[in-house]
Amino acid sequence: MSDTASTTTNRTWVAQGPAGVVGSIHRTHDGFSIRVGRAEEYHGDFPTLDVAKSALHAALGPGADRPEFSEH
Repeated sequence: MSDTASTTTNRTWVAQGPAGVVGSIHRTHDGFSIRVGRAEEYHGDFPTLDVAKSALHAALGPGADRPEFSEH
């Protein structure tokens, strides 16, 4: 995944796992970008929300539970 310079809009989905918040997904002008953990940088330009959810889950590493996503 690569960093993106896309400007985010006001739509955000928070990803929560058993230990709390594990990341977030942000709507951009180009699609969706993810932030893993408390990182400040955004990663990827994913075409759909479902693809971004899968990418965030994969970024959590092998064996990680799939987080629950809620729009904020």
